Amino acid sequence: MLFIIVALEVLLAVIALRELGLKIAMAAFGSIVLLYFWVSTRDVKGNYVTLQRSEMPWLYDGIAEMASKAGIPMPRIYILDDYIPNAYSFKNTIVLSLGLFEVLDREEILAVAAHELGHIKNGDTKVFPVLAYGRYLMMVFTGVLVLLAHRPSVTLAALLLYALYEVARANFLKGREFLADESALRLLDVPMSLKHALEELKYYEDLRADVRLSAVPSIEPSIERRQKVPRIETHPSYDERIFRILVEIHGNNMFNQRMMQ
Repeated sequence: MLFIIVALEVLLAVIALRELGLKIAMAAFGSIVLLYFWVSTRDVKGNYVTLQRSEMPWLYDGIAEMASKAGIPMPRIYILDDYIPNAYSFKNTIVLSLGLFEVLDREEILAVAAHELGHIKNGDTKVFPVLAYGRYLMMVFTGVLVLLAHRPSVTLAALLLYALYEVARANFLKGREFLADESALRLLDVPMSLKHALEELKYYEDLRADVRLSAVPSIEPSIERRQKVPRIETHPSYDERIFRILVEIHGNNMFNQRMMQ
């Protein structure tokens, strides 16, 4: 669906601008391809430290066991020097922030790592960058058509296609988060630890929000990074994920009990 929308936007540019539209399309795709290959050859930079097994054997061995269960190579594990709990993945790499170790226990941290392994197993670390480049293309072509087409019908069509892409992209990303959770549940020895981890992270974020909104003297508001509020949410809420996890766990338990009877 997403690729069809991008193709329609490009086709609209070629039809509306003719030769100029074709040249812009070729230049845009060429730039995106070069950007993709440039990014793919770059290594991570920033306040990252590669996790050595000797530092946290329980974490290293736990991720290694889950990666083997998932049928994927052992990922690189980076520890991010950031006090805010966070985790993400790219290529065959998992990043865990120091903040996670302040609010979660070992089983819950492994659950967060399992979610990121789910993204890697499901190919999301390859698909997500492509979606981002598709979004760049949509921005470029929408801007070009609005500025150069000088036809209300073309401008309206370009804006509608861009809005449709944003909605479809958000829905797709939400679905991949749910799928990564489902994959994580199959990798964990204690599936319920993912629910507990999400509950702890939700409580932490709610607590931060309360502190930012309060008028009492505090260090937190002055050092808290500004949070950009997305116009379209690309991540499901903690409550949605927790509900889906409970349904998945209880559904599997009911199925297993019936099979044993």
